[in-house]
Amino acid sequence: MHKLILSTAALALVAGAATAADVVRMGTEGAYPPWNLIDDNGEVGGFERELGDELCKRAELTCEWVTNDWDSIIPNLVSGNYDTIIAGMSITDERDEVIDFTQPYTPPDPSIFVAMDADVDLTGGVVAAQTGTIQAAYVAESGATLVEFPVPEDTVAAVRNGEADAVLADNSFLEGVVAADSSLMIVGDPVALGGGVGMGLRESDTGLKAKFDAAIQSMKDDGSLNELIKKWEVSTLW
Repeated sequence: MHKLILSTAALALVAGAATAADVVRMGTEGAYPPWNLIDDNGEVGGFERELGDELCKRAELTCEWVTNDWDSIIPNLVSGNYDTIIAGMSITDERDEVIDFTQPYTPPDPSIFVAMDADVDLTGGVVAAQTGTIQAAYVAESGATLVEFPVPEDTVAAVRNGEADAVLADNSFLEGVVAADSSLMIVGDPVALGGGVGMGLRESDTGLKAKFDAAIQSMKDDGSLNELIKKWEVSTLW
């Protein structure tokens, strides 16, 4: 899903590792359904809320949820505002230079284009994507004109109001958008991006990473992770 670069100054703010006795703060965006969202009660919900709660239970950790805007989600992890990122974040080499990742909890989710016209020009036109995502990086390198927005819903609005010819985002996000709006359609071919979605952690938190890696693996082994993926329709199965 995403692609952020941090400055040396931001890296200098790395906080100490979380210990087993601490409350582990789970950082998410809360704006990317079905991965993460804010429900009718004002609480974090979605696939990653259910997954994160189960991982914390299996790892015997006390966890609480924190929301943060996408464009500063990595810097605020590094500076210690929370202890993990669980926000539909694709594992990329660039991010891995700044933070660490658990093993992926979903395979790569294909990215798709959505537009209002089947004949839209995806390589020479204007394509919207969320700021700091792997989709934005792809569009920037494709020859199309990239327009970026901080919130996923704004990328779709740009297509509806004619500011962009198409939007590129995760299939699991845009499928729901298309299902709810008959004026929009999937166009072009799916694009394979990223190395799957994992939890982001500070590089110093090796013990916490090991706990979550083990919990993710246990859910893969007993089939419960595939059950959650099917329930929320976020990805292909393991």
